[in-house]
Amino acid sequence: MTRSTDVTGPAGAAALPRTPRPAVSLGFWQDRPPGEALLTARAADRLGYDELWVGEMATYDAFALASAIGLRTERIGLTVGPLAVAVRDPMTIARGVASVADLTGRRVGVAVGTSSPLVVAEWHGRDRSRPATRLRESATVLRELLDGRKPSFDGETVHARGYHLRLDAPRSELTVAAFGPAAVGVAAALADRMVLNLITPASAAALVRRLRDAATVAGRETPRVAAWVCAAVNPTEAAVEQLRRAVVGYLAAPGYGEMFTEAGFGDVVEFARTRPHPRELLAAVPVELIQSVGLVGDEATVRDRLADYGRAGVDEVALVPASVEADPGGEKTLAALRPPVAEG
Repeated sequence: MTRSTDVTGPAGAAALPRTPRPAVSLGFWQDRPPGEALLTARAADRLGYDELWVGEMATYDAFALASAIGLRTERIGLTVGPLAVAVRDPMTIARGVASVADLTGRRVGVAVGTSSPLVVAEWHGRDRSRPATRLRESATVLRELLDGRKPSFDGETVHARGYHLRLDAPRSELTVAAFGPAAVGVAAALADRMVLNLITPASAAALVRRLRDAATVAGRETPRVAAWVCAAVNPTEAAVEQLRRAVVGYLAAPGYGEMFTEAGFGDVVEFARTRPHPRELLAAVPVELIQSVGLVGDEATVRDRLADYGRAGVDEVALVPASVEADPGGEKTLAALRPPVAEG
């Protein structure tokens, strides 16, 4: 098994190393108490990170948690999401963002995406058909609402008329979560930023090139690119196991499986697609696989890997720190990778 380390810049040629701007994303690790999200948030604020991503999984409501974090920290900016557009309509998203901004006095951005069939169809019982159309139409209406306008929109999947925010318009930065070409096209046409999750630097470079091409077609400046990347500096065995468990559900998924195959782990993907017991699949996941999509190792190794994402054209890396008994909330990892203190 070989690991792909060929990373080129968005134009396809080798690029000079650069370090993406660091941010933090909450991990919501299923093997840890949900309240550790607040430990991560307070550590990120204290250590000087300027942005915290507050996603939504199976525990806290994202807007409730973002408000709690804003009232328990000093200065860090918040980005809520990605939120599933098939689950939350543009009005509820815009009202939630405005609520957090008003209650906390913070800068609040928002990210949207299509989410997975599990979350949309099984958990929420919602229709996930025409996901790219719904994403585009939701982003169009959401932009108007966030800017304080009153949209009048009748699309194929989204309809909105007569509402504008009663709270001050947050004029939030809008981020679109993307992986496939249709979502990349939506990001290029409508977003301020595109975010990638669980991505190798090589795959990130390909998506950045696609984004730049699509933005040119749309007649726009290329949106910035962020990536959520799991991180563990000087990891304990428990941290490595936590990250290994986190990738199991992605190995057989369309798109992700092909990405891992390109990275040199085709045998693991092939085994995953035979639907083995999760314990058997976990046992087949090598540490090198999580290193291909994460920042795992000593500080020098992790910083070299951060430079790989920079060469790929990623502007910002949102660190998703492992949270284990020896490092609750991932504070040690965040401290090792903390942003430099601005002079003056």
